Amino acid sequence: MISIPIAGLIPAGIPFDRALNGDIIQMILHAGPMVKFVMLILFFFSITTWAIIFLKFRMLRKARDETDDFLELFYESRDIKKIYRSSDSLKLSPVARLFRAGYAEFTRFRKMQGGDPDGMSQAGTAGQSEYPLRSQQTLMDNLERALRKAQIDQNKRLEKALSFLATTGNTAPFIGLFGTVWGIMASFHSIGLRGSANLAVVAPGISEALIATAAGLAAAIPAVVAFNYFTQRVVSLRAEMDIFATDFLSMVVRQFFKKPSIRKGTL
Repeated sequence: MISIPIAGLIPAGIPFDRALNGDIIQMILHAGPMVKFVMLILFFFSITTWAIIFLKFRMLRKARDETDDFLELFYESRDIKKIYRSSDSLKLSPVARLFRAGYAEFTRFRKMQGGDPDGMSQAGTAGQSEYPLRSQQTLMDNLERALRKAQIDQNKRLEKALSFLATTGNTAPFIGLFGTVWGIMASFHSIGLRGSANLAVVAPGISEALIATAAGLAAAIPAVVAFNYFTQRVVSLRAEMDIFATDFLSMVVRQFFKKPSIRKGTL
């Protein structure tokens, strides 16, 4: 069996990688109209996927960093107004936005009750027992609804464009396979017209068709990897929001709805 080195097939003076890249480009240019159309679709999928990966990675990383900063401030500081002012600069933190939604609902409720709109910062004072039980329940229901709505909004924001990655990962290989099948069909049709089935007739058409499958995999693999990675990051932030919502409601109950203690000797 005689083996012929691939480099021996390349003209002298042309680097191997340059010749290989040139062959791929030539195969794409000489492919049939349907294969070219499939390649154009896959090119769009690939470019969009990488744009989403770049933007989503920056956004989720910044959201994670800002969330860590906010939680550190929230659990260490007792000045709620200071936390509210600081959270204004944490635009990408879903937990900070959750806090702002809860704070806004609490402030709105106090205005409706005729109390001090800034009373949330006066924890541990007279604000603890000024609400009757019915008003307390109404406030807690309103806070839960406000936090739930904010969580839904933040989940939508965090998951935005992830569906495109999932679609690309699921459909790109089949789109590439469709281009390959179409190209092979065209090759066999050419064989029938020429009445010859030697390698020189079959190989060019099949190699051009297989480029579509390779392009489909090249678009799908990064999309699947990125989708799984970003999904884990979103799940982590969603868990942080669930924990914070529970802690926020507990803080409101603990600081503002305590029953006044009964002093000894008053009975």
